[in-house]
Amino acid sequence: MTEEHSENTKPELPENVRVRFCPSPTGTPHVGMVRTALFNWAEARHTHGTFVFRIEDTDAQRDSEESYNQILDALKWLGLDWDEGVEVGGPDGPYRQSERTDIYKDVAAKLLEAGYAYESYSTPEEIEARNVAAGRPKAFGYDGYDRNLTEEQKEAFRAEGRKPALRLRMPDEDIAFDDLIRGRIEFKAGSVPDYVIVRPNGDPLYTLTNPVDDAMMRINVVLRGEDLLSSTPRQIVLYRYLIELGIAKEMPLFGHMPYVMGKGKKKLSKRDPESNLFLHRDHGFIREGLLNYLALLGWSISADRDVFSMDEMVEKFDIRNVKANPAHFDIDKAIALNAEHVRMLEPQDFLNRSVPYLHRDGVVSADNWDALTDREKSVLTAAAPLVQSRVRLLGEVAGMVGSLLSTEEYLEPDADARKQLKDSAADVLDKAVAALETVDEADWKTDNLHETLNKALIEDGGYKPRLAFGPVRVAMSGRRVSPPLFESMEIVGKPVSIARLKNLRANL
Repeated sequence: MTEEHSENTKPELPENVRVRFCPSPTGTPHVGMVRTALFNWAEARHTHGTFVFRIEDTDAQRDSEESYNQILDALKWLGLDWDEGVEVGGPDGPYRQSERTDIYKDVAAKLLEAGYAYESYSTPEEIEARNVAAGRPKAFGYDGYDRNLTEEQKEAFRAEGRKPALRLRMPDEDIAFDDLIRGRIEFKAGSVPDYVIVRPNGDPLYTLTNPVDDAMMRINVVLRGEDLLSSTPRQIVLYRYLIELGIAKEMPLFGHMPYVMGKGKKKLSKRDPESNLFLHRDHGFIREGLLNYLALLGWSISADRDVFSMDEMVEKFDIRNVKANPAHFDIDKAIALNAEHVRMLEPQDFLNRSVPYLHRDGVVSADNWDALTDREKSVLTAAAPLVQSRVRLLGEVAGMVGSLLSTEEYLEPDADARKQLKDSAADVLDKAVAALETVDEADWKTDNLHETLNKALIEDGGYKPRLAFGPVRVAMSGRRVSPPLFESMEIVGKPVSIARLKNLRANL
């Protein structure tokens, strides 16, 4: 295979773009899968084309309904809507391969009858033995032995009880195409052997079902991962045959997206934790932040800008601007981008999205805003402006607001918070309690609390701010990092605030 990276060899897109996303339901959705869906969706929306979503579920051993439902959940959560396909229907259904078996049998029979496919009786062991006998590596691949079997030879194999696979007849010529991302790609004659499209038991393989579905669903732009590039010459040849048979109208354009790399410059595996889409959701990624980051895995909106909305992506996206070089998944950058999008949420939207995480972590009574108590709503509304700019993931919100919602009069400090307490902590807490007890509840306001403690601990006590306010912060939150101190004290109120200071003093 040779690649010629040139903008001049990247073809123009068709007038009415039809793209597809066609995952196999074999596990939890991963970031590589979602990046593929995102780029197809963005191209369809940018060109006002059609986004088709179908399921390739012909592998009964590995496919599961649980995985199918997870894929649906993932696309719906991310807002990647589709125009035709599972659940929404369309003119070319059914959209699950397991329901299209008769279609594949009919096409396979036509390919066989036309001579584009042939019966192959060779076993894997026989193929390996012939390779060794010919001085080739054992794993060299299929040698074309069955291409020109006579009817008598076929009858002899059948008499042995053998069932044939069907193989597609590859032409003895170079196969080239212009990739939408990589430019001109050529495969030399003989580099791709005749390949199986139907197993001996009659089950169609991906090598048949995928191009047949694309042809019948009139997909004219195929955008998929780089790992499938080696199968493209097979698909091109099959497409030629399907066009000859009147099953396909035209050859689609192909674009092969770069690998997503994980740690150690290795391809990100679906088994790597950072690949698990729902793990990111559980940690508190919001759809806007995660999609923004996934969009950057091979594409950029401009050289000096990383943060953008999906509307902006749709406006600017062109698959031909995706880079061919591998993209690196950097979890720290993903989290930082997510933080930017969290800060851009409207305060009430931020709260609505945070509540399920707060309920999961046991700090509120319900998993949706409307079902919360009046006190919970009041505290969270007051806390939102303090917290929203300080969290990166929604999973961090509970740690920030838990102390504000709690009515506990003593919060056991986290280990790292207790380490921050110096020998002066006892004196600081004594002075803080003495000063705060003189403040009337009516005056228990942020500015007044700041002024009172500043005078007692810094001006009169002589402490530097970190030593002065650190113990008070630990008493109020039990954490080293917390929402702004004086605003937190106002939200919690005088009785509980003073009780927490006294109880930390007693537990030093």
